[in-house]
Amino acid sequence: MNSNLAHVRTLAVRCPNWVGDIVMATPVFECLRRNLPGARILGLLKGPAQKILRDSPWFDGFIDGNDRSWAGFRKMRGQLRAARPDAAILLTNSVRSALTLRLAGVKTLYGYRREWRTALLAGGPTVAREAGRIVPIPMIDYYLEICRWLGLEVAADARPRLFYSDSVGRQAQAILAKHGIGETDFVVGLNPGASFGSSKCWPPEYFAELAELCERNLAAKVVLLSGPGEEAIVQAILDRTRAKAIDLRSEKIDLELLKPVVERCNLMITNDTGPRHYAVAFDVPVVVVMGPTDPRYTEANTDRTVVVRRELACSPCHLKVCPRQHECMREIRPAEVFSAAETLLSVCA
Repeated sequence: MNSNLAHVRTLAVRCPNWVGDIVMATPVFECLRRNLPGARILGLLKGPAQKILRDSPWFDGFIDGNDRSWAGFRKMRGQLRAARPDAAILLTNSVRSALTLRLAGVKTLYGYRREWRTALLAGGPTVAREAGRIVPIPMIDYYLEICRWLGLEVAADARPRLFYSDSVGRQAQAILAKHGIGETDFVVGLNPGASFGSSKCWPPEYFAELAELCERNLAAKVVLLSGPGEEAIVQAILDRTRAKAIDLRSEKIDLELLKPVVERCNLMITNDTGPRHYAVAFDVPVVVVMGPTDPRYTEANTDRTVVVRRELACSPCHLKVCPRQHECMREIRPAEVFSAAETLLSVCA
């Protein structure tokens, strides 16, 4: 193999921080394992996020990448020094991520040469710019460009994938059965939250009306998905809908259990957030209600995805909280989203 990693025996990979970005980076992990079958590959990411990648065939172990505190950094440094990686790949863009790995004793770092960190890296690609601004490209391609720069062979059909154990699958099946979901039921998952911020959230009253449309017109069992801190959004939907929506808040669905739950869905309708990418990884048809973000970052593997959005003068703003009236989301009505779902289902049938 003619690659910068040809002689690497132990490789550390600093994974992205956000759930969706981790899922979109899975083609990189698959590429590394295929090109480095004999190497020990260690994933660096925060403890809870490790559940996203648990049971995948790509990693030999994980190191807690929570380096925001002195105690967290010391723990990470100790694990890295014990592992003694020959090199590390950074899928994050910050100076901090490069600096902490160098301080932990990893001397050979590869990643994008940006954000004033070039001097800390052994090499890596640069981002394309027009008029001084970064040109948005799909994050999957963005991450894979590091592999190409390293001289690795990248599969032409690279796409996100996730895995879970049989025991986790059985646990999810038992939870859904407890809430009245059978094997032949048509299940629609609604994901109304977004850890990024309120700007990504479609109004709860719209989700409430959408739940009724799905139940009435698709004879669907509607499941409300939520993460920590999103409980109030689910309650707002339940308070407003006449649909018999299934509330899973009491089940404490974590990032591991979420995998088989999403795979069980026949359709997902979601804000532009992490579970959207779970759906893509499991080939579940997904309708994305998108507001403040640029769709070009996620324009990959969209054969079973429909994005509903408004192009306004202020979009894409990428702000966490809208300083205006949230028109980019409020102008998208439930009937329009349901129509997009019907069209998608007919195409995927």
